[in-house]
Amino acid sequence: MVVIAIVAILLGIGVPSYRYVTNSYRMSAELNSLVGDLMYARAEAIKEGQPVAICASTDGLTCSGATSWQGGWIVFPDPAGNGAADAPASVLHVQQAFTGTDTLTSPNNPVSSVLFNREGFAAGNGAGAAFAATQYDLQDKTANIAWTRCISISAQGMIQIESATAPTANFPGACP
Repeated sequence: MVVIAIVAILLGIGVPSYRYVTNSYRMSAELNSLVGDLMYARAEAIKEGQPVAICASTDGLTCSGATSWQGGWIVFPDPAGNGAADAPASVLHVQQAFTGTDTLTSPNNPVSSVLFNREGFAAGNGAGAAFAATQYDLQDKTANIAWTRCISISAQGMIQIESATAPTANFPGACP
């Protein structure tokens, strides 16, 4: 009975910690894959001296036009600046859909693609429009603020990761 009691106590302590660790690692991997691909697209645009785009894609070949990115995305050179991959062979990187139930959305300024010009600035969304700073929120299925992480992209192409905070009257979103 003593052994069973000790095992029960250890499980009572260990299971919540295990959940935290698994959620944390999964969300970090998902967030880092998008941030890494955004930085890769920006670096390729500077290195090659031509626009490079990253867009939401469900098939790994074309942009889907979706503003939620958990279905996957692609990185591709976009010399025409039209937000479309010229050929499947031109795709530089394909990110598959998330395997879990996490969501990656843009609540304040939904965009389906980000185009980096040859200077590394976020030049627009592929439609020739100026890029407005945007933010992506990564949430697990519970939408708990403790698990929410945010990626901010400025018009200058700077990418920043933030932890979520409680919404306020001045900022109703999850991140400052």
